[in-house]
Amino acid sequence: MTRETHGSDDAHAQTDRRFGRRTVLRGAALGAAAPFLASTTASASASATASASETAGRKGGGRATGSASFRWLGTSGWRIDVDGRTVLFDPYLTRFKTGLFDGAFDPATKLTVNPETVREHIGSPELVLVSHSHWDHIADVPYIAKSTGARVVGTETTYHLLIALGVDPLQISVVKGGEVLDFGGLTVEVVASLHSRNKKYSYFIPGTRNAPPATPPQTISDLPEGDTLAFQVSVGSDGPTAFLMGASDFSEQAVRGLRPDLAMVAVPSSASTHRYVPRLLRALSEPDVVVPVHWDNFEEPLSGPPLRDPSMDLDVFIARVHRESPATRIVVPDYRTVYDGDMRPRK
Repeated sequence: MTRETHGSDDAHAQTDRRFGRRTVLRGAALGAAAPFLASTTASASASATASASETAGRKGGGRATGSASFRWLGTSGWRIDVDGRTVLFDPYLTRFKTGLFDGAFDPATKLTVNPETVREHIGSPELVLVSHSHWDHIADVPYIAKSTGARVVGTETTYHLLIALGVDPLQISVVKGGEVLDFGGLTVEVVASLHSRNKKYSYFIPGTRNAPPATPPQTISDLPEGDTLAFQVSVGSDGPTAFLMGASDFSEQAVRGLRPDLAMVAVPSSASTHRYVPRLLRALSEPDVVVPVHWDNFEEPLSGPPLRDPSMDLDVFIARVHRESPATRIVVPDYRTVYDGDMRPRK
């Protein structure tokens, strides 16, 4: 996960509005995480966010929200509940230490699962959508699949890694992008996507698998990216449509025309991806709501407020979204809040 600061990016904001994104692993040291700052800060970007939050959606108020609810699981993870059914996306909940946020990153960190923590957050899922196979997206998925019987949807690499970790192959659906899967009231559109990159245009543990490893993965470096997917989940005929990203890059051709109501967008840590924000928002037809994700310190527990990853400039990201799509409402999520289908806190 490449994670680097991008202070020089501001110098280009008025010319090409260039933005990059965090990419799975810095592979280098990192400073200590700064405390989470509320989305309504004194900055101009936060003021713009507050103003945008009172603006009606660009689609005439947006679609009906139905009974859907959304809970941010930290990193890029989400729990979506609708009519007693649960879908998980990139549920990384154990959040063990690797030294990534302490300047002592260790690729040989052992994979760890805390069953009690996982059970606290997942409910009874029937679907687990996996964007890619880095540890901060997949580490808890084998336990979830084996303990709940949920179906896992992911890449061929995800398939082979999960088999090596003891998941029943019949529980896993291999996808590549372009599939539209009907789960009876829940529609999942699979979108071919890309992993984010650092300032050197690289990222942690690239590569794919076309067979299970000889021995089960033991460390975070045993989990290659294995290609990256995004997903668009549609809730019934009148519920919201949510676009879910696990990394801060994308295929413009694959995304174009999706038109989600909600876009859960990964915040970048570098400017390696050309005009990331404007190209993405234009391809998604300027969603009603943008929710920044993957900006938190994912080695701190979910029991407290989110702490920022210091390589992410969340305020700059918010300002750019507002500038590119003024009618879009921006919601900075919190672990402890349950949101309705329009991403307003449930009362």
